[in-house]
Amino acid sequence: MNPYVNMGVGALLGTVFVLMTVSIASEGIFHSEAPEKEGFAIVAEETAGEAGAAGGEEAKSEPIGPLLASADAPAGEAVFKKCASCHTVEKGGPNKVGPNLWDIVNRPIASHEGFSYSAGMQTFSEGGKVVWDYDHLSYFLEAPKKHVPGTAMGFAGLKKTDERADLIAWLREHSDNPAPLPEAGAGSTEAAPAEGQAPAAAEGNAAPAPAEGTSAPADTAAPPPAEGGAAPAPAN
Repeated sequence: MNPYVNMGVGALLGTVFVLMTVSIASEGIFHSEAPEKEGFAIVAEETAGEAGAAGGEEAKSEPIGPLLASADAPAGEAVFKKCASCHTVEKGGPNKVGPNLWDIVNRPIASHEGFSYSAGMQTFSEGGKVVWDYDHLSYFLEAPKKHVPGTAMGFAGLKKTDERADLIAWLREHSDNPAPLPEAGAGSTEAAPAEGQAPAAAEGNAAPAPAEGTSAPADTAAPPPAEGGAAPAPAN
């Protein structure tokens, strides 16, 4: 065999051997163990689509209405400072990055004159049929892009319910005719009598019901109470 060929093959094999040796040695010297705990844990926020797949429907916060009666409107002015770089609130104020917010409560969505709304907001408004009621305002302020997909609003949102209530109460006051607050304790009033049932007797007209465990006096003219303890209504 040609001695030059032998020399070339030997040089090639020697080079491979050296490279492998260096690689193995480097691995042993510079090998680092995997950390027990990552320095930063990155948690991706669950999107509306994922939430819908997991729970069957989009998870929303509780309605804001019950909190508005006790909301601190002056405190809402301080919260608005987070919005002031993009919005004005005074009557006749200019549009900035976002539209002017005077008389925002119950205003049709995507309807402020002179402002160019995103396609997502226009779609959400359904041609002006949807209004900025208290709940829409609260959900949007909590997570704008989650409540109105495609909106151009880049605000991260107000996660604290009390902050949203204070801000909405303050915005409500910026109107010539502020929208009425939701009725507090709706549904807690006494139920009306069922159809065909006589109304309860007026105070003083019905005989008092006997105390529990006693019977009505024999000489009273009032009939005994009906089952359940209620005195009969007087005849009309």
